[in-house]
Amino acid sequence: MTTALRGLDDQVVVVSGGARGLGAAISRAFLGQGARVAINYHSSGAAAHALAAEFGPRAVAVAGDVRDRARVDAVIAAAQEAFGAPVTTVVNNALIDFAFNGDARAQAGEIGYRDLAAQFEGSVQGPLNLIQAALPGMAEAGFGRVINIGTNLFQHPVVPYHDYTAAKAALLSLTRTFADDLGPRGITVNMVSGGLLQTTDASAATPPEVFDAIAAATPLGAVTTPEQLADAVLFFASPWARGVTGQNLIVDGGLVKG
Repeated sequence: MTTALRGLDDQVVVVSGGARGLGAAISRAFLGQGARVAINYHSSGAAAHALAAEFGPRAVAVAGDVRDRARVDAVIAAAQEAFGAPVTTVVNNALIDFAFNGDARAQAGEIGYRDLAAQFEGSVQGPLNLIQAALPGMAEAGFGRVINIGTNLFQHPVVPYHDYTAAKAALLSLTRTFADDLGPRGITVNMVSGGLLQTTDASAATPPEVFDAIAAATPLGAVTTPEQLADAVLFFASPWARGVTGQNLIVDGGLVKG
């Protein structure tokens, strides 16, 4: 089946964790292109409502823990009610209780399975809930775009983020298997994987010397920003990517190859 063409300004988008950091950059990027965006949040209500207020009727803030399927169903329903159209595009960005500070993370001899399970709940269960909740609307629209947020630590595991990296690796697998399963319905599923971003709430705990070392190691001589990664998310949602699915695009200034 050839996927339908639908411009960014004709899409109804849900961005999980869309109120702060990378999520806010993604929400702003879609809104800047004329899309209608439901800014999902769990604990950042003030930030979500402030961001939505900037863009008037094309944005709405919607509360919901992505780990709770009933709440996710309510998020999708609220988006559809607000915009009078089915959700066509979901961005799985929400990050559950994690700070990017290698010195503070549990080492291999210390980490417990519960630490991994907590990240799986956010990075696998959350996207699974959101994709499944949005599928009926995508089927109604005859069009669907799923963009998952990953990490370059699959290829370059230089810090002991064991739980985070394992969960995101599982999400990459889900990206590829769902791409195969949903492709016949006109739905593409892709991943954008950044490195450390400068700066988000999650990376605020990162020591300055780490940012300096990363910048020095990249061909571009700089640490990737949330806005630069958001550009790649827009690509996968846009008509320019209509023939692309099951892919993982690394956006880290060239630090990791392949």
